[in-house]
Order: sequence, then C-alpha cells, then structure tokens
Amino acid sequence: MNKQRAQEITQSADLIQVLYDGKPIYIQHVNENNDTARVYPLDDPEHEFEVNLENLVEKH
Repeated sequence: MNKQRAQEITQSADLIQVLYDGKPIYIQHVNENNDTARVYPLDDPEHEFEVNLENLVEKH
C-alpha cells in the first residue's frame, strides 16, 4: 500500500478493510519518515505494532 492511500484510510469516516498477513487490522497512524504504520488487529485492539506499508493490503 502506498503512503498516500494509507493516510486517506486513516482519515476516512468509513471503515475500509485493510489486511496484514491475511488478518483485518486498523491503521492508527502512518509514519511518513520511514513508510511504516502503527496498526492493531481488529479482534485484539490492545496488541499494537508497527508494520511496513508495503505489507498492508486493501480489501475490495
């Protein structure tokens, strides 16, 4: 996923499905300096972690 699209998703009022390693996640914050995002699994909001944007997939 590119940086611009990840930022659009974080600012969207709609819930846009994004997958990391095949699992639905929520993007909390996009780090523009190193092309990563702070995310958490939808089924485990307490488990936040950082991922490379290239590993995120928007589900259509």
